[in-house]
Order: sequence, then C-alpha cells, then structure tokens
Amino acid sequence: MEELIRCRGLSKRYGKVLGLEDLSLSIPAGKIVGILGPNGSGKTTLIKMLCGLLVPEAGEVLIDGKPVGTESKAVVSYLPERPYFSDAMRISEVVDFFEEFYGDFRRETAERMLQTLGLDFDKKISALSKGNREKVQLVLVMSREAKVYLLDEPMGGVDPAARDFILKTILTNYNEDASVLISTHLISDVENVLDDVIFIKQGRLALYKSVDEIRMEKNKSVDALFREVFAC
Repeated sequence: MEELIRCRGLSKRYGKVLGLEDLSLSIPAGKIVGILGPNGSGKTTLIKMLCGLLVPEAGEVLIDGKPVGTESKAVVSYLPERPYFSDAMRISEVVDFFEEFYGDFRRETAERMLQTLGLDFDKKISALSKGNREKVQLVLVMSREAKVYLLDEPMGGVDPAARDFILKTILTNYNEDASVLISTHLISDVENVLDDVIFIKQGRLALYKSVDEIRMEKNKSVDALFREVFAC
C-alpha cells in the first residue's frame, strides 16, 4: 500500500515540557487513523507538525513523498481544535473564501451538506451554536479533494447527534487515495470508523496497530486497551 505520511525521529519541546520525543511512523493511503492519547500527550503537536504549523527540533516529516512546505500543504486539509472563522462572516462568505483559496475545493459538495444541515447561508457565524460552527468548519474541510485530512478533536464539546453527523461526513467524503487522521480522546465515539490507531503517551509512540489486530490479539476493544495503557 502506498505510503502517504512518514515521520522520522520527531522531537519537540516547549521549554522544559516535552511535546514529542523521537517519534517515527508511516501511514499508508486509504486509512482512517485515530491519534489517541490523554490531553497533553502530544497529539496536537503531531498534527501541527504534519500541517506545517510547528517545526520539529529534530527529525523530518514527508507528506506524499515531499517535505512539509508549499507542495505538501496543497494536499493537506486541516481542521484545528478551535473554530477560526471570523464571527462577522456569513456562511456564504466562508464558502466563497474556501473556493477562492483552495483549488481542490468542491463547492457543490459543501453546499449540499450545508443545505442538509438546514443552515441559512446568509446567517453570520456569530449566530450559530457551537455545534453548528464546528459542523460548518468540518463540512468545508472535508469538501476539499485532499490527500490528507488532519482533524484535531473534531468532536470535542458537541452533542451525540452532532458526533454522528461528523462521523458520517468523514466517512462519505474521502476516497481510497486519501487518509484521515483524527486526534481525539473520545475513543468509544470513533472506534467503529477507525482502521488503525496510534497511541501517544507522554510524547512517545506507545502503540501503532490496526483495530482488527487489537481485537484479535488482545481480545478487547480499542477503548478498553486505551484505558489499560493510559491507566494512572
């Protein structure tokens, strides 16, 4: 299977606080991968290195065979942990922005999903609930024809119905040539859609296995194994 992401010896510190240490892994195309760990484990640090927002102190990242830079960023669609749209913008203006800024943006796909949500395109971001803000941002991120989708805590703080919509959106809007990386600590909510899981513990790679291997070898769910690995 074609390698889409390669990380070699990634390390990062924030002063005396460890972000990542000597982390290496390879992710092929066509996978939905959970990046799992408790808060502060290094999940967001890894995501930000993959999309070029953070530079490692040691090691390198290759996306589709290219170092992180202009070419790699063109094939990466990133959903940050917190919404970044201006409250003064209307939904229609945000859609226009994505169409103008990203050459791979599928406007018809985005409009169809937003209409399914029953959202008024003239409504300002400030008038949306937290759940609807996150849905709008996810719809736009997943409406790009990217090779790598980096989703940082896409379900944090939203209700179960919103989580179902988010998972359905992820599953129906990527193809076999792309991979989706989901950073989360809500294991039970995403387990059924994951192909592989990466456990990060105190900045280090603790486990990288397929969900099927975990169930067969460990005879337990990903959630149960997570609780065992990260038990205090």
